[in-house]
Amino acid sequence: MAIWKDPVPAGKASEPARFDLASPEPAAAEPAHATMAPAPIRAVEPQARESVIAADLQIEGKIEGAGHVRIAGKFKGDIKVQGNLTIDQGAKVSGGVSANKVALAGELDGNITSAQQVDILPSGAINGDLKAGSLTVAAGSRIRGHVECGWGKDEKPAKPEGGSAA
Repeated sequence: MAIWKDPVPAGKASEPARFDLASPEPAAAEPAHATMAPAPIRAVEPQARESVIAADLQIEGKIEGAGHVRIAGKFKGDIKVQGNLTIDQGAKVSGGVSANKVALAGELDGNITSAQQVDILPSGAINGDLKAGSLTVAAGSRIRGHVECGWGKDEKPAKPEGGSAA
């Protein structure tokens, strides 16, 4: 008497086991005349990871790359990411920013040169110029600088009337 059960019947031991990608166990062998469409393979998109600068850290340098960045401490330098940038309440960033989406609850002393969307939360403050596709400003937030939003990359804003022509 055997303690285990043989998964392959004795008469079919010479046929190779076929594996289904959706199931971790081998599927039963099918006759050669059966036509089966291959199972679709889903491309797994890698999730963007978030890098965090903790509240008790002070860092000076440059951040560049893909992925999301959350700053809860102090950072001095330029930030250029192909992802989202979150500056938490109580955080301070000094430098230029370029990201897909910027959520500002802390302080930014520098320019946002390129962003698809910028959300300035009630505790957020920016001292610098801002250029974004769309801008949301909450009551209580502070902005000091030149703001351009809603313009495409190729569009140029009209010059204000009364300005001098060069």
